[in-house]
Amino acid sequence: MDKKPRIVITMGDPAGIGPEIIAKVIDSGELFPLCRPVVVGDAGVMKKLIDELRLSISVRSLTSLADADPSLGKLDVFDLKMVNLPSHKWGAPDAVSGRSVVEYIKKAVAFTLSGDADAMVTAPINKEMMNAAGHHYAGHTELLADLTHAKDYGMLFVGGGLRVILATIHVALKEVPRQITVPRLLTTFRLAHQAMRSFGIDKPRIGVAALNPHAGEGGLFGSEEWDVILPAVIKARTEGIHASDPMPADTLFYKALNNHFDIVVAMYHDQGLAPLKMLAFGNAVNVTVGLPIIRTSVDHGTAYDIAGKGCANPASLLEAVKLASKMASYRQTESKERT
Repeated sequence: MDKKPRIVITMGDPAGIGPEIIAKVIDSGELFPLCRPVVVGDAGVMKKLIDELRLSISVRSLTSLADADPSLGKLDVFDLKMVNLPSHKWGAPDAVSGRSVVEYIKKAVAFTLSGDADAMVTAPINKEMMNAAGHHYAGHTELLADLTHAKDYGMLFVGGGLRVILATIHVALKEVPRQITVPRLLTTFRLAHQAMRSFGIDKPRIGVAALNPHAGEGGLFGSEEWDVILPAVIKARTEGIHASDPMPADTLFYKALNNHFDIVVAMYHDQGLAPLKMLAFGNAVNVTVGLPIIRTSVDHGTAYDIAGKGCANPASLLEAVKLASKMASYRQTESKERT
């Protein structure tokens, strides 16, 4: 019988809510029928949090992933010992936090690239702290792309019955039209198609959002739909990608929610994430597509203001691990069928 996938979960910022949401998910016991979870982080921080919340979980510090044997009531931590516990404080990040999160991510990526782990899930980090520690990346996604040498990659969000991939990410709204090009859109369509295939959907239906209201209304409100988006769609179709004509976003998301499409390509950050987070705030999952490994993440930040207080909601992390497990299991099945 095939083993359940091994999922490595990075602890995230030691001063944030990462340790708490991980502990709560492990305490729930919901993961163990699906996967073999192992945390990459600091065992001391995890034990401190578990003791403070009075959870009935024992923490085991590992120096080898091969020694991991996760089970109900037990938390295995590949222990990097980055944090000086006497000076550790919840909600008070520093340069140590920035160094720590990068080391956790590097180790988890190495495990997943080598095949020692089947997928990785990341708890939240703080970009400012990471940069303060000398690691100059815009965020998790860019660091992961660098570590895995991925050229074409993107951010896909899952939640509330929607799947949304972004054509542009963290840019000012005035910059969006300049960044929407035929090559960029074609890459995004390919990533969307490949991502849905990894979800087990053989012929994904991709709904493409227009940039302008009413899809430009024949050029009255802008011409990007005719000049850029539709040409990219036509090229994608020649590759066997089922992408729609650019559609007004105010109706496209309704259609996607009602199963007309498997995934939506949004032209900019808030166009895609506003409807998704309205439906699934705190429960959505971020998937990095285009990497040679499976990586999912929570859809929220470090929440320093509530760190260590016992009130953090673990729902997004739980969904992220569930999705990573599903993707890893599908990949195992697909690989077995090919051989």
